[in-house]
Amino acid sequence: MYLVYQPEGSDEPQRWAYNPRRIMSVERERIEKITGRDWSDFTAAVMKGNSLCRRALLFVFLKRAHPTTRFEDVDFAWDELRLEHSRGELLLIREQIVENAPADQRDAMLAKFDEEIASAIDDPEEEGKAQLPVVA
Repeated sequence: MYLVYQPEGSDEPQRWAYNPRRIMSVERERIEKITGRDWSDFTAAVMKGNSLCRRALLFVFLKRAHPTTRFEDVDFAWDELRLEHSRGELLLIREQIVENAPADQRDAMLAKFDEEIASAIDDPEEEGKAQLPVVA
C-alpha cells in the first residue's frame, strides 16, 4: 500500500510504501500519542479515512525526510492525500472477490479491480509475498 501526497501546484506526487508492520516503534508510539488510539485502532482508522490518523501518518513520512517537521505544520486538503493499494494487494483482493462476491455482482467488481490492477504500482518489498492491508 502507498500513502500518496500531492499538494496543489506540485507536478508529481510524493509516494511512500505504507506497511503498518514496518513502522518503527518510536514512530508508532508518537502516532498513538498524537491520535489517542492504539496501533490496531489507528491502522483501521487510516483505512476508513480518519483525517487525524492520516495526518499523523503523513507527518511520520514527512519527518523522515525533513527531521524538523512539526505535527502542527502538517496540513493538507482532503484531495491531496490518498491511499493506493499495490498491484500485489489488489490481486489478493481480487482473489477474495472471485471466491466470496455474490454472483450477480462479481463481474462488475472484477472489471473495476482489473482496471485498478492495470494501473497499480508494484511494491518492491512484496516480491511475491503481498499481504492484505492490516486492519484490526
